[in-house]
Amino acid sequence: MSDLILNVTFGVVEPARRVPAGNRKHRNFVRRRHLERKRALGQKQRPAALQLGGDRPRKRGRKRKPEAGGGEREEHEGKDPPRSSGGSEPSARSTTQEKGTKRTPGAKKAAEVPVRAPGLPPAPSKFVAIDCEMVGTGPKGGTSALARCSIVSYEGDVLYDCYVRPTEPIVDYRSRWSGICKKHMLNAVPFCKAQQEILKILSGKVVVGHAIHNDFKALKYFHPKALTRDTSKIPLLNQKGGFPENIAISLKRLAKELLHKDIQVGKSGHSSVEDARTTMELYKIVEAEWEQHLMLNSEQE
Repeated sequence: MSDLILNVTFGVVEPARRVPAGNRKHRNFVRRRHLERKRALGQKQRPAALQLGGDRPRKRGRKRKPEAGGGEREEHEGKDPPRSSGGSEPSARSTTQEKGTKRTPGAKKAAEVPVRAPGLPPAPSKFVAIDCEMVGTGPKGGTSALARCSIVSYEGDVLYDCYVRPTEPIVDYRSRWSGICKKHMLNAVPFCKAQQEILKILSGKVVVGHAIHNDFKALKYFHPKALTRDTSKIPLLNQKGGFPENIAISLKRLAKELLHKDIQVGKSGHSSVEDARTTMELYKIVEAEWEQHLMLNSEQE
């Protein structure tokens, strides 16, 4: 029997050298490799249109700069990042267009409401008519003092109607024309208080009256000329009534000719409410023509 000789070499195989788990470079390498694989899988699953616009692969070992939207690209996988092609902010022009097309129901209604353009006559709500009744004070009652004031709206509704007690003693009540008696002064409003209340109503309004300068004088007040309409000085009314243009016609005669109504009749005196309403009715007859005439004159001036 022959001898079998085996040469066996026994040696210790050194284990593969492992990088310590706490090595920062190794952790970064593993994380990048994992993200690259994950990203490659995501690119395969995306539509071709999105793959064409995908990001360029980044080089190893180089730190990637943050995107304009903030943060790295990997944090936005599966959705368009801020300010990218899929989710960019609209330009100034597109923003204006969107604001013009997207309207709330309230804004639409406000746009449909007609706004009174400048240059048009004042709105009816801005008009009031006034008439005052006077009594006599001073020597022989020769000084006229306010004893009653009535103000009506464009539609003729009474806004103010009060008896007013003058600051001076009354010498002549002039009851035949004013309709004022001694009994009316018992609960009359003192002149100063009445003046404040009346001027508050007239403020900012277009005031219509007949020989209205007498009413303002009794109120010790001057209303702006541009906001005053005196029916005794409107030539159109005289023309329509068949009277000379340069003559002041009484309210009674104008009402008879143009409105076919009788006012200031009887022995009880005038009614300031009736006179104020009549004045407003007369003004309405020539309102459109007269306001146009006033606008043309103001433009020429």
